[in-house]
Amino acid sequence: MLDSLFQAFSYDFIQHAFLAGTLAAILAGVVGYFVMLRQMAFATHALGHIGFAGASGALLISLSPLVGQFILTLMAAGAMGLLGEKISKNDMVIGIILSFCLGLGSLFLSIYNGYAGSATIILFGNLLGVSAQDLLAMLCLTLLSLFFLGFIARRLLFSSLEPEIAEAKGISLFWISLVFLLILAAAVTLTSQVVGIILIFTLLVGPAAIAIQWTKKFWTGMSVSVLVAMITVWLGIGLAYLTDWPLSFWISTSIFLLYSITKLASI
Repeated sequence: MLDSLFQAFSYDFIQHAFLAGTLAAILAGVVGYFVMLRQMAFATHALGHIGFAGASGALLISLSPLVGQFILTLMAAGAMGLLGEKISKNDMVIGIILSFCLGLGSLFLSIYNGYAGSATIILFGNLLGVSAQDLLAMLCLTLLSLFFLGFIARRLLFSSLEPEIAEAKGISLFWISLVFLLILAAAVTLTSQVVGIILIFTLLVGPAAIAIQWTKKFWTGMSVSVLVAMITVWLGIGLAYLTDWPLSFWISTSIFLLYSITKLASI
């Protein structure tokens, strides 16, 4: 089995999948931890599904689904950002936007006359099909997102834990929320390349939820979140290669088992 796995790394598509999955896991682990602190799980779930319309719309005009998804997710994140710190209390508004975009995506797919498997790739991801060009785009997106997140990290943490005090100290909750949502849009786009739009919640929220159960300190928790995300992605790639079962299945199963064990241990 180990020999088979080592042999797999001689293939370009496995190398691309490993690198792309690692980039997505790092960003998902970091951003997901802030998502949990800010109680934005539903907004994250919605952004993932909103990107479905962008990805399917891009197919109609012969663009990369990655590009279309990122553009629409970014626009939706900007619109949600107008709600500022109230976003976690506006599930109805987010739900209406989500429903419209899902309907729009279904329309685009019904019009699309190309390869039918493209819809499956959008919904469930295709990490093993990442090209060198896609990998470069993912690298740039990850580095830019981490740069801006690092720039606002202290203020973001402060406003996440003590929003009233942070605002009294002169921190703009509106701008912090808006910038974070734009970073979240990038994380959602990258994560969907691994597990697809439907299972976006698995990798972007699951590892952070596990980390919060295991640790109490911020930096330790974020490190654990990134580590869990990376290990589950690496494990998923290996098992997908050995079994020919979907990568998204293995990742979602690993997260489910880890979270279940964590909850049972805390009882």
